[in-house]
Amino acid sequence: MGIAYEVSDGIAMVRFDRPDKLNALTLAMYRELGDAFIAAREDSRVRVVILTASGQRAFCVGADLGESIPALMEDRFDISQWDDAHLKNLRLYKPVLCAINGLCLGGGFEIMLGTDIRIAAEHAKFALPEPSLGIVPAGGTLVRLVRQIPYAHAMELLLTANGFSAQDLLAKGLINRVVPAAELMPQTLALAERIKALSPTALAVVKESVQRLVHLPEAEAFAEEARLGQRAFTSADARLGLAAFAKKQTPVFD
Repeated sequence: MGIAYEVSDGIAMVRFDRPDKLNALTLAMYRELGDAFIAAREDSRVRVVILTASGQRAFCVGADLGESIPALMEDRFDISQWDDAHLKNLRLYKPVLCAINGLCLGGGFEIMLGTDIRIAAEHAKFALPEPSLGIVPAGGTLVRLVRQIPYAHAMELLLTANGFSAQDLLAKGLINRVVPAAELMPQTLALAERIKALSPTALAVVKESVQRLVHLPEAEAFAEEARLGQRAFTSADARLGLAAFAKKQTPVFD
């Protein structure tokens, strides 16, 4: 098993678990990863998801060059089979945090782009080396990257196949924090606990709205924002939160 999955106290921990191979993704691991994200989506106990990896050297170096990449080179293979693993069109409207503990290359980089908040250890390194192999990062990156950071920054990552430090990606706006390795999981867990205390209904509406509205024409987006927002305003969480505020109490959301 190359993907570990566990749920504890409202947090789903998804972990690349093949450290001896730098967490390179086999075909089975792609399926397991997609299944883990679906399990987190469907489990009402889960409020926050954390994606990280076993070992100290690598977060994920991408697809296994001995198995997954050769499969992609066959015309009969459909790369959309990996959509769930890449968090594409999955409708996982729960916050997904990413704790990057080492090398984050190729497919690992692509999966990171599907997460919401990214914290990297100081020693983490990043690259999209695909053009040096005659292939491309087509697991969502050619769509997502230029939408997440300025065009010139995105194209430098896409066109050079160069390696970048965690500080480089922080400066480009692609990750949120760079921390000492010993602080990576404590800080990620602390952030998860903070988010977990917020209204799950409100967070789901926020994430769904951001993902769905960004590509709509402005007038249509505003109308849909109002419709989605009303879902939060009329929810049990809103009644609980506003009642607690009136009493100067901290709400505890179910």
